[in-house]
Amino acid sequence: MDELTLLQKIAVWSLPILFAITAHEAAHAWVAAKFGDDTALRLGRVTLNPIKHIDLLGTIILPLTMLVMSGFIFGWAKPVPVRFHRLRKLRRDTALVALAGPGANLIMAILWAIVGRIGLYFLHIGYEPALFLVLMASAGILINAILMILNLLPILPLDGGRVLHSALPNNLALSFERLEPYGLIILILLLVSGALEIVMLPLVNIVYQTLLLLAGL
Repeated sequence: MDELTLLQKIAVWSLPILFAITAHEAAHAWVAAKFGDDTALRLGRVTLNPIKHIDLLGTIILPLTMLVMSGFIFGWAKPVPVRFHRLRKLRRDTALVALAGPGANLIMAILWAIVGRIGLYFLHIGYEPALFLVLMASAGILINAILMILNLLPILPLDGGRVLHSALPNNLALSFERLEPYGLIILILLLVSGALEIVMLPLVNIVYQTLLLLAGL
């Protein structure tokens, strides 16, 4: 996509980014409601309306700036409020609520692969505007792969951190929990140092290349 202009890049990436973040947050809210906490449901967060989930800085400004400047995407949406003490089985349900977000991104990546295959078919029969659909599908697979792997990192308050916290014995879980206020700082340090990309890139590539192969892209 390096040959695309800035406006073309924004056009290709905007919908995949919005859908990826929307599906991720809506999945958290939906699963939390299923397991006993309807806080997010009552706030209207069980929805695919991106306006309910957008954080201006984390969802739009930062990801697009990083896309233009580095090709690597980092960002966030408004966190879905979950009152974990209201979940029926605290440890199990906390882990399931956490896994719902990355799970939604995996499903979205697969759906984009299907879209890409459809776009490729129309491209092969000579319908050139389908190239835009193919490029958007490729972007959709990549952004969902990035969000899935990023959120599975075992750092609180990321989803992977929630899962690890749920799996640890009580004494270790309490010690691990004390790191949560520093989670964003840790992420930023990993990002600035390049360590985040080193850790994530091989895993993202596995998901991305596998789905590109399945889509025939």
